[in-house]
Amino acid sequence: MKESIKIIKTTHSALKDFDFNNMPGFGSAFTDHMFEADYVDGKWGNFVIKPLQNLSMHPANLTLHYGQAIFEGMKASLSKDGVPMLFRPFDHARRLNKSANRLSMPSFPEEVFVDVLKQMILIDKAWIPPTEGSAMYIRPFMIAMDALIGVKPSLKYKLIVLLLPVGPYYDKPLSLRAETKYVRAVKGGIGEAKAAGNYAASLFPFMEAKKDGYDQIMWLDALEFKYIQEIGTMNIFFVIGDKVVTPATDGALLQGITRDSFIKLMKNEGLTVEERLISIDELLDAHKKGILKEIFGSGTAAVVANVNKLAIHDELIELDVTKYIVGPMVKNAMNKLRSGEMTDTFGWIDPIHEEVIV
Repeated sequence: MKESIKIIKTTHSALKDFDFNNMPGFGSAFTDHMFEADYVDGKWGNFVIKPLQNLSMHPANLTLHYGQAIFEGMKASLSKDGVPMLFRPFDHARRLNKSANRLSMPSFPEEVFVDVLKQMILIDKAWIPPTEGSAMYIRPFMIAMDALIGVKPSLKYKLIVLLLPVGPYYDKPLSLRAETKYVRAVKGGIGEAKAAGNYAASLFPFMEAKKDGYDQIMWLDALEFKYIQEIGTMNIFFVIGDKVVTPATDGALLQGITRDSFIKLMKNEGLTVEERLISIDELLDAHKKGILKEIFGSGTAAVVANVNKLAIHDELIELDVTKYIVGPMVKNAMNKLRSGEMTDTFGWIDPIHEEVIV
């Protein structure tokens, strides 16, 4: 069902002052427009694409006090022919709704969600960076809107979508430290959801690692600090011998769409991929035997982030990223899929052709 979306275009575009050759840091530049919808009386309505503007909310807003907030992260890119394209938009819509369900928030209609993205990107198409490795980052998020000091689900919500022109998230290999004091998530918690609170809880241990010279942390399980979960902002992969190993999603890990894409791409190339428990002891042993060949992260923002150092307790794993094969292969495949240079046999790419915008 196609919903009516009101469109109010800006009369003062900021694009004329934006330099694609000198883009600001990831996440700090925004396009001209945003989408907003309200959930009131048990249904979504008031769909509007409008000029980017601040929000107004009561100081007792439930989100501010009790953290009922979720988000998604996805990208749009340009094909070599200049056609804007979304990557697995319905999978992102489903994951947004899965996060919403875990936090007692309402689902948003998937067809409407994808239609909104297409309309927005057509309006702000000129903001999509043309260079490889850059893209239009899409940030949908949902927040509670009731003004109430009380621990219970809100009755009112707001869904907002922002668009951001972005360059590469990481411009160099990463150094990681295994986190052995603090935890990210446990089975039965909200680790699978893209909930704002997950990221707030990660900030202190991340800053502690930064003080000690590391770029990111590698989370371990909450019970034994033994089994690997993920990197601070990404899922993680290891090339051990002739296999690629990644931690199994067990309820405590984010079910990354980029992660899933990598697994399918690698299997399509004939690689053996194992989703299972992997311990820090196994990793250290593989390194000592010389069969730990690659460590890299996967995520929407970073795509691939190669790891050249990993500290586990008092031991340091160092790898030469110039010898990596698998990480660069999947990154190259993702970039070529998003530019249309590689045939999409998976049905992931959704081109956005000119539609009627009322």
